[in-house]
Amino acid sequence: MRAALFAIAGTASVVPALLVANAPAIPKAHRAALERLRQAPRVVPPAELPPVEPVSFIEMTPDEARAYNEGVPFSTDPNPAARPFIYRGSAEDKARALDCLAAGVLYEAGDDAKGEQAVAQVVLNRLRHPAFPKTVCGVVFEGQERTTGCQFTFSCDGALTKWQPPEAAWTRARQIAEMALNGKVFRPVGHATHYHTDWVVPYWQASLDKVARVGSHLFFRWSGWWGTPPAFNRHLVPGEPVIEHLAPFSPAHRAGTDASDDAGAALAEGAVATGSMAPLAGEPDTFLITLPAGLSPDGFPALATTLCGPRKHCTIMAWRDAATTASSVPLNQAQMETMAFSYFRDAGIGLERTLWNCGIYTAFKGPRCMKRTPPTIAPIATPTPRPSPAPEPTPTPADELTGVRRASTTPAEAKPKTPPL
Repeated sequence: MRAALFAIAGTASVVPALLVANAPAIPKAHRAALERLRQAPRVVPPAELPPVEPVSFIEMTPDEARAYNEGVPFSTDPNPAARPFIYRGSAEDKARALDCLAAGVLYEAGDDAKGEQAVAQVVLNRLRHPAFPKTVCGVVFEGQERTTGCQFTFSCDGALTKWQPPEAAWTRARQIAEMALNGKVFRPVGHATHYHTDWVVPYWQASLDKVARVGSHLFFRWSGWWGTPPAFNRHLVPGEPVIEHLAPFSPAHRAGTDASDDAGAALAEGAVATGSMAPLAGEPDTFLITLPAGLSPDGFPALATTLCGPRKHCTIMAWRDAATTASSVPLNQAQMETMAFSYFRDAGIGLERTLWNCGIYTAFKGPRCMKRTPPTIAPIATPTPRPSPAPEPTPTPADELTGVRRASTTPAEAKPKTPPL
């Protein structure tokens, strides 16, 4: 019995020693990278702009990466939501920004609404941060000239030429992008500027705090001041670049073309998705709208036809200023005079008509102009001829009373009133 116990004890001490001695070899570079990540994140001081490193990953299997990522704790610091972002560029810039953002969310997150919203928030967070470009397309396609290491992998790994999104998925992605550009905030990721899937470990992870998980994606922000709301104080600059790789499915990115039509269509699609341009209650074929700021007059027809959609009968009446936009029909004279654009469709008789207020948009002439309603002028009153003077009344005898109690023998004729000139 004692011999058996000694044998078991010996085995218990020898086997672990053998396992340690014969453990799988970990590459030296692999070990060094993991050691670097295990160190406390470097906090970049406010006086130093944090570097935006090319994306590269530590070499490890997906299972190893998942195990490592699982061991990285979430930050315990507050994770406030970002401020709403309202795109205030021109209509042409917004059309390009919309499709850049739609491509980013769809190619990065797939046709998944939550994942797409999270990616959109990261893009807009980056735009506001001093370390990144100041246009939406500039953020999404930063580093596209590289073969590897671009900020959003799809922009330089050939994905845009290998796969084009199905129409339904592209439409959904554009709707999500439109809502993000009109102020919708995805709160869970806060001020995150970086993310990656849980089956990889990028080198930049060492200098960032993990703040959220959305599906298989982990989201990070810079440690210290650069990850706090005051750091996100930059603004959009005009001039969204044309991205030629998007041209096959984005008219706004076809070089040498006027983006007005696509801008109008894009704005209408977003308005339909968000409900900001809805038909009148009880009049489903009539729209009274305020024209989007910055949209070229050439883009009004595309806005109208997209807003009408497949309706056989449709009427669009549009104003430049929300303060003058009508809210019901029929219109009064002031509303008729300030209307900037109108569109009418009657498919039954093949009629489609677009008209501009040429007093406002002087480049349009002739049959493209609304007929101006002449102002209503009150007629000048014609004076009524004065009647002949009434004859002098017969003098009243002294013994007769005068005044209101007793009428005179011949009553005086009332004088007609003369109207004002």
